[in-house]
Amino acid sequence: MIKKLSLISLFTLLPASYYFAQTTVYAYIKDAQGKAVENAEIDLAQSANDVTADKIGYFQFVDMQPGHYVITVSKQNFDSKIIEFDVNADEKRKDLGVINLTVSGAAEAGVMLVDDSANDTDEGGSSMQPTVGLLSSGRDAFQNVTAFELGAYWFRPRGIENRFEDVLFNGVSMSKNDDGKVDFSNWGGLNDVTRYPYENVDNITPSEYAFGNLGGVVYYNTRASSYRKQTSLAYSFTNRSYFHRAMATYSSGLSKNGWAFTFSGSRRWADDGVLDGTYQDSYAYFAAIEKQFSSRHAINFTAFGSPTYRASNSPNTQETYDIMGKNYNAYWGWQDGEKRNSRIRKVFEPMFMISDYLKLGKTSNWNNTLSYQFGRDGRSRLDWFHAADPNPTYYRKLPGYLFQDVDSDGGVQITAAEQPLYDAEVLKWQTDPNVSQIDWNSLYNANYLNRYDMNGKPRGAVYTIVDDVNKDKTINFVSHFDTRLASNWKLNINFNYQNLKSDNFREMKDLLGALYSNDLNAFNYDAPNDLDNPDRKIMVGDRTQYSYELMRNQYALNASTEVDFPKWNFVASVFSSYSESQRDGDYRHARFNSKGKSELFDAFDAGIKGKITYKINGKNFIVYNGAFFSLAPTLNEIFISPRVTNMITPSVDNQIINSNDLSYILRSQILKLRVGAYYTTINNATEISRYYADVSSATVDQGNALVAEILSGVNKTYKGLELGAELKITPTLSATGVVSYGDYRITNNPKVSTFDDDSGYISSESRWGNAKLKDYKIAGTPQKAYSLGLRYNSTKFWWVGASANYLQDQFLDFSALNKTTSLFTDPITGDNYNGVTPELIEKLTAQQKFEDQFMLNANIGKSFLFGKYRMGVSLSVNNILNNRDYVTGGFEQGRNVNFPEALLDSNRKYPYFAPKLWYDRGTTFFANVYLRF
Repeated sequence: MIKKLSLISLFTLLPASYYFAQTTVYAYIKDAQGKAVENAEIDLAQSANDVTADKIGYFQFVDMQPGHYVITVSKQNFDSKIIEFDVNADEKRKDLGVINLTVSGAAEAGVMLVDDSANDTDEGGSSMQPTVGLLSSGRDAFQNVTAFELGAYWFRPRGIENRFEDVLFNGVSMSKNDDGKVDFSNWGGLNDVTRYPYENVDNITPSEYAFGNLGGVVYYNTRASSYRKQTSLAYSFTNRSYFHRAMATYSSGLSKNGWAFTFSGSRRWADDGVLDGTYQDSYAYFAAIEKQFSSRHAINFTAFGSPTYRASNSPNTQETYDIMGKNYNAYWGWQDGEKRNSRIRKVFEPMFMISDYLKLGKTSNWNNTLSYQFGRDGRSRLDWFHAADPNPTYYRKLPGYLFQDVDSDGGVQITAAEQPLYDAEVLKWQTDPNVSQIDWNSLYNANYLNRYDMNGKPRGAVYTIVDDVNKDKTINFVSHFDTRLASNWKLNINFNYQNLKSDNFREMKDLLGALYSNDLNAFNYDAPNDLDNPDRKIMVGDRTQYSYELMRNQYALNASTEVDFPKWNFVASVFSSYSESQRDGDYRHARFNSKGKSELFDAFDAGIKGKITYKINGKNFIVYNGAFFSLAPTLNEIFISPRVTNMITPSVDNQIINSNDLSYILRSQILKLRVGAYYTTINNATEISRYYADVSSATVDQGNALVAEILSGVNKTYKGLELGAELKITPTLSATGVVSYGDYRITNNPKVSTFDDDSGYISSESRWGNAKLKDYKIAGTPQKAYSLGLRYNSTKFWWVGASANYLQDQFLDFSALNKTTSLFTDPITGDNYNGVTPELIEKLTAQQKFEDQFMLNANIGKSFLFGKYRMGVSLSVNNILNNRDYVTGGFEQGRNVNFPEALLDSNRKYPYFAPKLWYDRGTTFFANVYLRF
């Protein structure tokens, strides 16, 4: 009887249980033109079982019980969409229909121009640095606005420098070993194939493909089959770092026999840029060829490169800008009726990759990539030997040097009697290019007159152009394994190996009419630069002055895991790495140990990251991110002055980084909001600033010595608040608001030492001591920024938008030597100079803060659909009000570590050694038209 009752109960309950278990919710995701959006993520708020749309944009949830549900559909560079629906007890299948995602405005425009010429300077100090945020927009309003509105003005989110960011192509890092920075010029112009990153995580959020750093990870997957089948043609006209850009891209899609091809090429060029003498001619190419042997195995070959020829622009003192205007560039002059720039960067470093994609079982993938990159990066400059500095802005040539005298009160001004003479000199600057620009004819004449001595014996060049060259050969092997240990539990393992051989040397580029050049060291009584070859006569193409190789091997292992629950999501990531670095010098220097191999410098790194998400409901979330890790020094930090010595920087060690952030996120149909706070510390950093300083006396012009200024044990904090909001006022009109309120400063007084070609190494103990830098602000970015924007998206596929942006707390980069006690201590007596007071010390050492700035941007665009042809036009304009007062970067000159001279210079209307600055270029535009089919 009991058995019968049990069977009756079982069969009575089965129909209802079976009925509920078979409820399936499904939909298709498409873009505004009706094309499938693949790999979109669908987050079901009430469950841990999130899904991903397939290649035709289809997704489904099975075993849905009756109730109310909320899903969030998101895809990189598309606006997220929230869908609410009910599942009823009598539904076996529920069709949500087609969910249309709209391309975010910045992605649709497809224009974010990185002016990578800003990295070409070697003047020292803090130059402008492009950031990863400039290349791709994030998913929320804050990331989009900081990338495309504030990023145009060199704003760095959280103050994080380029070297703390990661860009990966198939897992291969694009960061350079010498300084850790991402060199965007290696793929400049390839916008079509880098428009949509496969993964883009912000700040310290853990990544599936790398441990990452402070500035996030952008991961590009270059599988040929991952690109949409289409042909794209585009032309852009702009007045930024170039004038014209032409691009063409073709993607075949996956054929029936398993082949896929993607090819892209572009050219960017300007015969003469907005800034005087800044011409450019850059090409780019990309090829991806994939063969799928089965649904479980594929191999992809990728090659890309961007041969670039680009002229640089100079930072200048305020006096020079006052005389010549904000577009002035000191690096060029007229030669035979054409502008010739002395600072040319010519770089071509192609990358070749072969990737193997293997699917193991139903839930595991194993991807491996082997890459090889080689090439040449050359940066030219004028050089001179026992001759006057040819730079037109050399301080002894400026009007302010010629006509400023000490008055009776100790001030230094231009007297009434001298004012006409000063004005005449200014007029000469403004009207005579042989004064205000490089006088190429005089350089050739000087070499011609110096060809032979009085006895007819040949002599070497007085002026030359040299190239500082590095030729890197880099091998990478990257392995990525991922698996689902359960439906809500994922594991990722990454292994990386890198081998670098970097050949560094100075090469003779142009003798400027001379017969040859002497390979002699003016800082050491004309001793040979290479004692093993004392009588070398340098011809074009020969190495001169320095030659050495840097070698580095690095191994890294990273594992991360993600566990998802209905209310909680946990992500953890750990890593460890080992690196060894060495220098091998080719030249035997007369004073320094430079020939042969240096000691081996090895470093071990480790770290942990975590992310915890609490899902209050389908619209409200609280997210915590934390990271604690060490970071090995770069090659430029390890070797104090690698051009002339094997010496390893004393006390150089790993940086220790601790970072935390906490955010509240709201995702609703009307309002999307993120508000958060962050706190980051970087301790034990070694920072080396390299610049050329004049070491000439009143009677002997030795030239410019390369000075390395070393700060050891630097501690810094980065803290602040972030708010990003997007409000849909109507279905077509939206408003965005962003607040970034930061405070980035040094928190201790680090030790200072120097190394230069003239004096060698000078330790902090022997002379410089500690720099009084505590509470000095981090330079190179506004620390506070605000943006308010409006955007209208028409249902007829056009849009118009505008934003008002306010930038605050931009500070000048400082010279550490001027912040030591050596500034006001008499080296002869050991006591303070006469007249030293706390007020005067404060005056001479205070960090300069620039004025706050307001910028207005606007953009407009429209797309058209003609059958299978899609056409789009867009125009963006930055700095509409033509604000030329915004200083995008600058630095103090490393001079006058002497109280009487520094005080005298500070009293001048135009100090001899005033800071050198870069100014914003004013109103810039970018017009783009494309055709896709």
